[in-house]
Amino acid sequence: MSKTMWKPGTFVYPIPAVMVSCGDMKNSNIITVAWTGILNSNPAKVYISVKPTRFSHKIISEKKEFVINLTTRQLAYATDWCGVKTGAKVDKFKVMHLTKEKCNFVKAPAIKESPVSIECKVEKIIKMGSHDMFVANVLSIDADEKYIDSKGAFDISKCDLIAYANGGYYCLGKKIGKFGYSVKKKK
Repeated sequence: MSKTMWKPGTFVYPIPAVMVSCGDMKNSNIITVAWTGILNSNPAKVYISVKPTRFSHKIISEKKEFVINLTTRQLAYATDWCGVKTGAKVDKFKVMHLTKEKCNFVKAPAIKESPVSIECKVEKIIKMGSHDMFVANVLSIDADEKYIDSKGAFDISKCDLIAYANGGYYCLGKKIGKFGYSVKKKK
């Protein structure tokens, strides 16, 4: 075997780099999160994991809702900046020139510049150790109309989404096929 063994850690990469907005239209914050993902499809459930010391942790714990905003190459600087600054001292929407957008089901604002915003209602909080996992029900997926194709489908290839891997941001590459394409029976 030619693999090198490392100590256990977080190495399931790449993963989405997202900006999570929380609070309400007047008092809000943005936290950059890479520990996020899908938990279930029916009903739709997702999670984010946040350190208890983060400013947004208290807001999400109290309000029991948040919005996951997918990020793009154009939002990479804001994504990074929102991850290293604290909302306790600065209005991240204002400084990063991001637009608050009213959501359909939660009071937390979406980020208008994001191609997709996922409205979430916290179901439970699980203490994991370094982070607390916010398990949430998806109430709505709000997609920018400019990414909807003529058939009404979301065209993710037009978004220029970014992912996080081992300390770096990466643009998603070219589509190579759809699920099952490589094992599909030939006609």
